[in-house]
Amino acid sequence: MMKKLILWLIWVGFIIYIVFSAPPLHLEETLKLLKNILTFNLSAVNPIIVALFSLVGIWLLVYSGLLFIDGRMQQIPFWPFALASIGSGVLGLLPYLALREPNQEFSGQKDTFLRLLDSRLFGIILSLSTIVIVAYGLLGNWADFVQQFQSDRFINGMSLAFCLFCVLFPTVLGDDMARRRWNSPAIFWTVSLIPLIGILAYLSLRPSLQTNLTQEFAVINR
Repeated sequence: MMKKLILWLIWVGFIIYIVFSAPPLHLEETLKLLKNILTFNLSAVNPIIVALFSLVGIWLLVYSGLLFIDGRMQQIPFWPFALASIGSGVLGLLPYLALREPNQEFSGQKDTFLRLLDSRLFGIILSLSTIVIVAYGLLGNWADFVQQFQSDRFINGMSLAFCLFCVLFPTVLGDDMARRRWNSPAIFWTVSLIPLIGILAYLSLRPSLQTNLTQEFAVINR
């Protein structure tokens, strides 16, 4: 119950910050920035901002790799919150984290979509993509980024959202590990304390989620 309350407070607090305390919103400049990124006119954008925008997308895929599976066992599915998070980032994700119940089991069969999210290939592709994105971001102008962080609401909010994605991940990591019978406090804390890189390594190395049929087969062959 306390964890749920904290998550709701983070959600409300982030909204209040963005509305009342963040730097001004420069709507015309923000729309131009988004257009340049989405149309790959990247020469007009600081590479750090392009990388940050792309890494927020990576984070949404990372959470999807856990929460679509988790949503199968919840009273509320994850997909509406996944759609909301495409437009609002962590603000669309937080209500699901607050509403979901702890769950360390999985029943039923994995469809094609869940098999993709559960595969190590999914984690490897995200890891390689992240390496390319970070390498590109290192070419950017940090002084310009700091100035935009301090003066532009969109850049400021996106940067803080990235940090929240890192901080919130342990709230769902433990259940995902338990569903895979991978109960290791050392792995949990290593993944949790190495932002994004540790999490991508987890997605690339975690054991496959067992379905009912594989569980029954394992019992028969004991």
